[in-house]
Amino acid sequence: MPGLLGKKIGMTSVFDAAGKNVPCTVIEVGPCCVTQIKSVEKDGYAAVQVGFEDAKEKNTSAPLMGHFKKAGVTPKRHLAEFKDFEKEYNLGDVITVDLFSDSAFVNVIGTSKGKGYQGVVKRHGFGGVGQSTHGQHNRQRKPGSIGACSYPAKVFKGMRMAGQMGNERVTVANLQVLKVIPEQNVLVIKGSVPGYNGSIVIVEK
Repeated sequence: MPGLLGKKIGMTSVFDAAGKNVPCTVIEVGPCCVTQIKSVEKDGYAAVQVGFEDAKEKNTSAPLMGHFKKAGVTPKRHLAEFKDFEKEYNLGDVITVDLFSDSAFVNVIGTSKGKGYQGVVKRHGFGGVGQSTHGQHNRQRKPGSIGACSYPAKVFKGMRMAGQMGNERVTVANLQVLKVIPEQNVLVIKGSVPGYNGSIVIVEK
């Protein structure tokens, strides 16, 4: 589906027509330059590759520099592919936030904040084992039993246990578009999106 790369600016709140205070996220979407046009004949599928945020030439590899020069654009820091654009684009074309001017809802894809190694209570919402009193002193936030002893005498794959939490690709679907500000390439979306302020996100129609 069509979309663009953007940067999460932060969260704020706005008042709607009914006077209700609505939490929202501000995302800088684009401008994105078309860096490659993929076709079914040559690549096996049709897609448009876009680049976001300028990068320094000294930090760009030689093959990528040739890729950008072929498209006639400056080096870009982030690249992504999108399909099914209603309009046909050529190399070097610039796509702005106006792409979402007629969209009521969007999907936002980002990388969630990393929270490090966490226990089962925080990571999976376990209730803990037993009571906090009556003699127990070290089992309140433990997972409890994780497998049978006699049969099957093993721990099943996928058992919810303690481990790394966050820092994974997350998609939040059907977020309402509150406002499109084309002068600043800004999209105001109802609710929250994954990632820290300044992180790169993908906004899809």
